[in-house]
Amino acid sequence: MSLVRKTPRIDPMKRELISKLAQKLEKLVHKETSTGTEFWLARDLQQVLGYVRWSNFEKVIQKSIMSCELAGNAADDHFLPIDKIEEIAKKTSPSVCDFALTRYACYLVAQNANSAKEAVAFAQSYFALQTRRQEIIESRLADQERVDARRKLSQSEKVLSGLIYEHVENEGGFRRIRTKGDQALFGGVTTRQMKRRLHTPKGRALADFLPTITIKAKDFANEITNFSIKRDYLHTEAQITREHIKNNREIRKLLGRRKIKPEELPPAEDVKKVEKRLIVEEKSLSQEAKMIEAPKDQQLIFDPRDHSAKGRNGKQNGKPK
Repeated sequence: MSLVRKTPRIDPMKRELISKLAQKLEKLVHKETSTGTEFWLARDLQQVLGYVRWSNFEKVIQKSIMSCELAGNAADDHFLPIDKIEEIAKKTSPSVCDFALTRYACYLVAQNANSAKEAVAFAQSYFALQTRRQEIIESRLADQERVDARRKLSQSEKVLSGLIYEHVENEGGFRRIRTKGDQALFGGVTTRQMKRRLHTPKGRALADFLPTITIKAKDFANEITNFSIKRDYLHTEAQITREHIKNNREIRKLLGRRKIKPEELPPAEDVKKVEKRLIVEEKSLSQEAKMIEAPKDQQLIFDPRDHSAKGRNGKQNGKPK
């Protein structure tokens, strides 16, 4: 008895309909020039979903806007009212009402539309999958950005440590200078106090639990200090300490202008766990890629007589004997 799960067969006519609907929805997507943000026009979506009258479809949009707000999202970020001039109506009508919809807005519209319509039922699945895929991609990119930022911070700290030892010849100088820099960045809160606030495990670096913005702030301060040490030949611990404190204070001011207080930001997930997760996901993606069916003339088969791998065309794979 085979334990392999078989993919349900889809009626050829249904498959053709699905293919046509997918193509239509993909053709409707627009991109905002400056940001590259994808959006759909409501009147275009109305046609694909099988709504003849705009007044009926507009009711679906209003329900979707309510759903958006109930979910805690700003409707203006996903449903942008626009007035457009239609070629046919240029002389007779000044404009027609329309909406620019994000992918999430399209998902809500499909959920609030009449699911008895085949096109609506398909759109519900289509935009649900597209929205989820976008969320996964964004999450993975954010994880990778944080891991990269942490590695960059480690590199700038290594350079700073080397410069301090070279100029000051004191192994404890780096720790003391970094601590003073942290205190300047966190508005007087010490590294030890920040570790307690973020529940940093004993023996672990504070930076492993900082959000990406703070990691980058620390790294930027390091880079400026490193540059100044080389350019101005700062050769005492007191000089380097003053420089590092000044740089961290300046970066704190910059963050403050954006109403960001580093000491008040919540802790982030352990960066080592994030890094491990990315490695596991990478391996999983590689395995999935290998499992994708290759062209038949390139697939390997095994001859039970001599256990040699051959291609579907019967030719021996690998080096000839």
